[in-house]
Amino acid sequence: MKRTRTLYVSAATAVVLMAGGPAAVASAATADTARTAAAAAVPAQVSAEEAAAAALKHYPGVIESLDLDGAVWQVDVVSKDGRGHAELEVSATGAVTEQNKDTNENAAENKPLTGAKVTAERAAKAALAAHPGQVTTVEWDDDDGTASWHVEIKGKDGKTWDVQVDHATGKVTTSGSDSGDSDSDDGNN
Repeated sequence: MKRTRTLYVSAATAVVLMAGGPAAVASAATADTARTAAAAAVPAQVSAEEAAAAALKHYPGVIESLDLDGAVWQVDVVSKDGRGHAELEVSATGAVTEQNKDTNENAAENKPLTGAKVTAERAAKAALAAHPGQVTTVEWDDDDGTASWHVEIKGKDGKTWDVQVDHATGKVTTSGSDSGDSDSDDGNN
């Protein structure tokens, strides 16, 4: 009985494809393309905090940077011993993809980051407390010899806020907004 039903279903499918010919195949392909395009148009649904948690679950360590690129988070993680480094992508659904991984990092160069009292996640929370909105970037900055966290927030007020957070205390040390018309900070707190 089961074999007979399968035969009837297969025969019916063949008749539909023969009757519809290329138009049926094109219609099915168009439906698949529309579903794929709709899925690609999904906005970022994962917050910075959620992206950080997903990245650290995939590659345990300390976040060095977290950057929203469209609907995808680019996350750099340094291993707790400072010798490993992974570049990860966290999708709008929270799926993590490893882009690059290195196990030959100089642990001494990463020591300020791995030894910092304030994590990227905590720096983001401090910046959001000062300027509510959506975190778009968190990155470790020690280029000038003074380590701090740089956090960018798309504020609820429509401005982009650049916030510096102390790596030892978690306090906001400077902040300024960019009205979107120029690349310079206005220096307002």
